Formats: sequence, C-alpha cells, structure tokens
Amino acid sequence: MRCVACWQNVVYRLHPPKMPDIATLFLDAAPYRLRPLLPEDATALHNLVNDWEVVRMLSRLPFPYPRDLADDWIAATLAMHRAKQGYHFAILDNQNRFMGCVGLRVETLPQIGRVGMLGYWVGRPYWKQGIATKAATRLAHWALANLDITRLRATVAQDNAASATVLERTGFKAIGTDRQMFIARGTDHAVTVYEMTRTDINMPQTLPATRKLVLVSAAALVDTEGRVLLARRPEGKSLAGLWEFPGGKMEPGESAEAALIRELHEELGIDVSRGCLAPFTFASHSYTTFDLLMPLFLCRRWSGTPTGREGQALAWVHVKDLRDYPMPEADLPFIALLQETL
Repeated sequence: MRCVACWQNVVYRLHPPKMPDIATLFLDAAPYRLRPLLPEDATALHNLVNDWEVVRMLSRLPFPYPRDLADDWIAATLAMHRAKQGYHFAILDNQNRFMGCVGLRVETLPQIGRVGMLGYWVGRPYWKQGIATKAATRLAHWALANLDITRLRATVAQDNAASATVLERTGFKAIGTDRQMFIARGTDHAVTVYEMTRTDINMPQTLPATRKLVLVSAAALVDTEGRVLLARRPEGKSLAGLWEFPGGKMEPGESAEAALIRELHEELGIDVSRGCLAPFTFASHSYTTFDLLMPLFLCRRWSGTPTGREGQALAWVHVKDLRDYPMPEADLPFIALLQETL
C-alpha cells in the first residue's frame, strides 16, 4: 500500500546554479589561493612576466612585454569571464603577494565540443616550489566540475620540461605533438599537446590486483510534465561535472530499494516509500578499477522538494533533451529506454 506522503509531491522547476560573480569566485589551492585578475594587479603582473625566461615559454606574449599590455590583458580577462568564455586568476600566497597567473579559455573544437584551454605561468622568484602544480590542479578540478566542457587541453614547448611535469602531476596525458608560433622567439616551435578528462581525476597510479563489484541504486524521478531529474556530480567526487540519475551505493546487507530510499533522503531531502519505486531496468559497466551494477527505478511520487544537499546542481530535463547533458558511461544506456517509455 502506498503511503499518503507519495501523493503530496509538489513539483518545482529547478535550474543549475549560475556561475558565481567574478567578485566572489575565489579558489583555495592551499597554501595558495586563486582569485580573478583585477586592474590593480597590472604592475605586479608586468614586473614578473617581463622576464625573458618566463616569456619565451609563453606562445602569445611578446618580449619586452609592454606595461600597457598588462592593463589590456586584465580588462580582456574580465570581459571573457562575464561572457563565460574564459576564467583567469591571480596566484596569491598567504600574504597576498602576486606570484603568477593560471587560467583557461573556452573553445569549441570540431567533433570534440567545448574544450577548456589551460595556461599558467609563475614568476621566476617563485619557481621550484610546486606553485604551478597546485594552481593548475585546483583550476582543472574546478573547471571539469563546474563548466560545460568535454575536457581540458594544454600545449607545452618541448624544451619546457618543468611545465610538462606540472601537467603530468596535475593528471594530464600527452596525446600528440604540434607546432605553435611563439611571438617572443619570433618563430614556430614544436609543442606537446596534453589532455585531461573527468575520468583522469584521481586515477590510481597502479591498478588493484583484484577488481571489486560496486552495487549502486538509482532513480528516474519523473514530474507531472514528464521531465526527469538529473543531478550534477560536485567537485571533489569522481567524474565531477557529469550529470546522473540520483542514487548511491548500497551498504552491505541493504536492498536496492532501501539504499535508494536512504540516498534520496540524504542527497535530495525527499521521502519515498518502497511502493513508489517501480523497477525499470539495470546497467552493468566496467570502469578501470571496478565493475558497476546499477538497477534503475522509476518514481513519480515523493514527499518534499528535491534540493541538492551535497552541493550538486539539479535540473529537470525533458527526455528528448537527456543527451544534451554529459553523463557517466554507465548511465547512458538508460536514455534510450526512458525516451521510449516516457
């Protein structure tokens, strides 16, 4: 028998949160922090970047680097941020000293989609302290969790071993070579192309000797307009930035229904009875280090308003639009079945 609470469902239109205003977008990269470039950074930026040993490794910068170019560049980064075309940050220490920059611009590449092109530099007084690695890692994880991009890319001059090490420690993998014009050098130069996807975050250096089976229970919550609720995996979790059907892992001895009822309450703040969960289908997928088995239940009635209690964005999506939302590979088979059913 269905509980009375199942019939008290109130549907709300949910939207993913807007990107934070540039004035409030600070990223912690302990012991350093990243904040958007500001006009008052121009003098410190110019003092550090107007250095041949720095500029010769940066493809787009001239040498000498004119002081007014620093003002123009900072103004351009602010415009890119407002247009959601780029995000550029000053790297600061705990005494608020300017040490360098890290940023990315968003480009659309054929057959690949939206890509974040990562770049960074650190002033010579701050070399060999791991600063670039911490800053690049922090921005990479934030970007893959919060931006609608398919991957990150970066290019490194092949005589810049230190920068290649930064990318490899961050989680990037070399995918090829190219040639790129370096303005300060006055010629094109061989570069290595690096790439990082969501699956590269927190990948183990060695594979476990035995694989484990992970059991996950998920729900397709369907509202009165026939839309399905998706949740975006927040920063700090594996596959951050991808959209998925709400749910979670089963605890030892826990049934799929019990696990799902618990997870929906913990993650979304809603209450669901076992009678409101209709078994729909299941997915089986092999990831690099484990095998996943995931039953999916249909649910049209619940009590409460879905809220992202773990920092995840939520979106009500018409089934015809589900493929517009990047998902983990295990969730993809559900789309066609839901489109045929709903």
